[in-house]
This record gives sequence, structure tokens and C-alpha cells, in this order.
Amino acid sequence: MEHNTSNFIRDIIIEDLKTGKRDHVMTRFPPEPNGYLHIGHAKSIIINFDLADEFNGKTNLRFDDTNPLKEDTEFVESIKEDVKWLGYDWDGLFFASDYFEEMYNRAVLLIKKGKAYVDDLTADEIREYRGTLTEPGKESPYRNRSVEENLELFERMRKGEFGNGEKVLRAKIDMSSPNINLRDPVLYRISHATHHNTGDKWCIYPMYSFAHPIEDAIEDVTHSICTLEFEDQRPLYNWVIEECEMASKPQQIEFGRLNLTNTVMSKRKLKQLVEEEFVDGWDDPRMPTISGLRRRGFTPEAIRAFVRELGVSKGDGAVDSRMLDHFVREDLKLKVPRTMGILRPLKVVITNYPEGQVEMLEAEINPEVPEMGTRQIPFSREIYIEQEDFMENPPSKYFRLFPGNEVRLKHAYFIKCEDVVKDENGNVVEIHCTYDPETKSGTGFTGRKVKGTIHWVEATQAVPAEFRLYEPLILDEDGEEKEDEDSKNFLDHVNPNSLQILNGFVEPNMKDVKPYDKFQFFRHGYFSVDPKLSTEEKAVYNLIVELKSSFKL
Repeated sequence: MEHNTSNFIRDIIIEDLKTGKRDHVMTRFPPEPNGYLHIGHAKSIIINFDLADEFNGKTNLRFDDTNPLKEDTEFVESIKEDVKWLGYDWDGLFFASDYFEEMYNRAVLLIKKGKAYVDDLTADEIREYRGTLTEPGKESPYRNRSVEENLELFERMRKGEFGNGEKVLRAKIDMSSPNINLRDPVLYRISHATHHNTGDKWCIYPMYSFAHPIEDAIEDVTHSICTLEFEDQRPLYNWVIEECEMASKPQQIEFGRLNLTNTVMSKRKLKQLVEEEFVDGWDDPRMPTISGLRRRGFTPEAIRAFVRELGVSKGDGAVDSRMLDHFVREDLKLKVPRTMGILRPLKVVITNYPEGQVEMLEAEINPEVPEMGTRQIPFSREIYIEQEDFMENPPSKYFRLFPGNEVRLKHAYFIKCEDVVKDENGNVVEIHCTYDPETKSGTGFTGRKVKGTIHWVEATQAVPAEFRLYEPLILDEDGEEKEDEDSKNFLDHVNPNSLQILNGFVEPNMKDVKPYDKFQFFRHGYFSVDPKLSTEEKAVYNLIVELKSSFKL
């Protein structure tokens, strides 16, 4: 597979292999199982797997499950499914919790070396003692406990003799370091909580910043690729590797994460949208989660092409979400059948068409891919068209149906509006037209031209369908670069019109569609059959993307 778009991480790997610093490439994708993966994680997955693939290396899937309070096997299973759906298979499947004993032993080693101590300060006091960006921190009064006392207390922590928050294990580094991450960071905390993998075996759990480098080293990861917010933690990452005397020395490299306009990428905020029922779950088609994108109808090929086009850089700027839509259109246009669907039906009676007669018309399945063949469409005296394709009093340059005007029905005939039927409130409920049998599509009729072509569905055999149209869930053109923005403020940007549900009709050859089947509905866009809401009686079609966009790549 060729994925060799130049990027700085690739350049580092090439140099490492050339100089002999590395003799192999090992990467990993290390999600925390505390939520569903989103499009930002897809970027990380694709970078890690593609780089290893290019250099004949390996990639592990590893769950960083060091916080039992937030993690769940539901998230573990969803992450596995998402990685596979994106088109990747891991070489090793691991959990941070597989290494808890090893991590504990390395912590004991740090204590013996005088590089770690048990601290009795509360979390608030630790924060207060840490200092600020302009002021150095203060040393804890417990910092100079003897090695023997620290070993005894740490062992008692493991045995469960202390309550949550009573004690922590901290690294002994430098309370006046300009990098706050090196001001005696916490390595272990007490948490009497059942872990999804280890049950109640442990009541002390390593912090992510301590566990992660050890995991990488145990697995012989060569290039530990992560997002830019971990850059300040790199000195701590290297300190843990060195002081814990790990045989393998992984190198941490940071890249700019993916931000998209009109969405959020914070797991915390996505969780809030789910829990406060702004959406109907992690896989709601409006969500930027991989499961949401899959349910909506996005393809793994489009997501991979999108991420590869973005490349890898240190920049953290927002990408226009319409760029992802562009890659979906490009992927689908030569793959999916064209068909006709009526989202807002208006009945048309063709008064001069023989009653009871149904004829079959031929239409191409995809004009850009002739080998996909043709389909048969029924046509009769009664059809449905879109409400927006008729106006009683149209503005100038309106070329669709209005009284006295003639249009072409796609794949069928010219029809002319002769009369309008209204209800008691004056709403148009039916229009009466005549057709010209000489104008049948495909016969080479050249007698006259019409300016408008509209789509339709034959009424007696039409299949009822539900259509779900989506707008961006979040109205924020800047993209999410405000991670610390308070939740209330973020919820102010939720789009109240993000979902519109319509009931209409599709062609009769659509009666046996299956979940995830995809189609281009003439003039509307690309749609996919919803796997959760569709029933045998009625399919639900999710709008994937509209047909056109003003976005230019």
C-alpha cells in the first residue's frame, strides 16, 4: 500500500532506520475505553497503522484502562469494531491493566532509588503546592520520608489499608522546574473501584502519564505518536523510561490533532450530548463518532482518503467539515446506484394517460458507470413529485411546474400543468397535468425543448420511506479550539434544526433494501439505509451528504 505522502513523522522514521537508531518500526493506537472513538481518533488510527504498514512494521491496539471509574467493556468492543471497520487489523491486542504488576514493581524501584515518595497531602493541597507558571512550587512536608517508610506505606496502599484520596505516590523530580509536569507528578492514586478487566484485584491505579511510557516500552514501541497536547509531558515520559530502567526506549512524537468546523471533538462534550439527550446515542448520525459516521453512511475509504489528504503536521487549526463531505461524494459517485425519491410528496394526476395502464420505463442505474446496467421504473396516470417542483405563482426564471408550463419528467415524458386542486384552507393538494406521448425519453424526440426536468415516483407502486435530513449539530464555524470552554456555553451552539424527519416515497425496486445500502437520490443527495430505525414495513434513509457543495479542495 502506498501512503507515502511526505510528513515529518515519516521523515523521522526514515532517518532512524537509515542511521541504525532503529532496526524496526512498532507503533500503537492507545485509546482510553471511556467513550466512543471520533473522527479525530480516526486520524490517529490511520497515521499509526499506515506508517507501520509502509515500513513493514507492526501496530498494536492497546487500551489505556488505568481509570476504572470511567471505563467500560462497551467502549472496548465499540473501539475494536471501529478500528476494523476503518480497514485495519492490529498485530497485538493489549490492555494497560495487563501490566499493572510490572508497573507496581517499577514504582517500587523508583522508591528504592529515592525517586518516588508517598504523600499525604490532599489533591487540593498538591495543586496549591505546585505553584504557577511564574512561581516555583513548594516541597511537600512528606517529601523526605525514608525509603523504608515509603516502601511500607506503598505496600499498605496496595493492600487497601487507606481510603480514596488519603495517600498518593509521587515522583521526586523538581518542584521548581519551569515545566509544571515535572513538579513531583502523582504516579499512583487510591481508588476502591471495580476494574472492567482486573475486577477488585487492585485498589491503587497508575496515572496515565506514568503508565503510558511503561506500556510503550514493554511492547517495544519505537515511535509513540500522540497529539500536540502531550508535548509538555514528553520530558516526564522520558524521565519515566529512564528512571524505571526500561530496556526499550520509545520516542514520543507529537502531531496536530484534527479539529473540524461545526462539531465538537471533546469526549467529555460528546458524552454530555448523549447523557443530556441532545442526540439518541453515541452512534447518532449527527455525531462525529466513527459509529455515528458509519450509521449515517460515510465510508471507511472516504475517511482514509480525507485523513491522508490532510497529511501530518504540528498545526492544530480547524479543517472545514465540508472537506470530509467532498471525499464522501468522490468515493460514492462511482459506487452507488442512482434512483428517485420524493421527500415531500405532491400528487399529480395525468388526465390524458389511460386509466389502469402501467408501462415500464428504462433508466440507467449510474450514467457514469454504464456497466452497472439499467433498471425498470413503472409509470402510470398518478405520480408523486416534490412540493417544491410546483408553484402556482412562480418568480421569473422558475422553470419547474406552474399553471400552463411544461417540464420533462426524468426518464419519462413531458407533462404540462392544466389545473390545481386545493383543500378548504387554500393549500394545493393535487395538480392535474396532460402528457405528450411523443416525448418519451430515449426516443430522440426533438420537436421542442423544455427548460426544467423534475423527478417523480409512480403512485400506485411507490414504497413509503422516511428520510432524515441533517445539518451540523454544532453551529461553530471556527472549529473546536476552545477545550476549556464551559459546558453551558458549548450547549448554546447546539443547532435546534440539526435533524429534520420527512415521510415520502421511493421507487418500487427499493422495497428490499438492507441496512447500510447506499443510493444517490436524483437532485437530493447521497443516502444510506439506517440500520437501527428501518423496519420491514418502512426503510429509513439517512442523508449522508448533499449532491453539491461550494467547497473547493
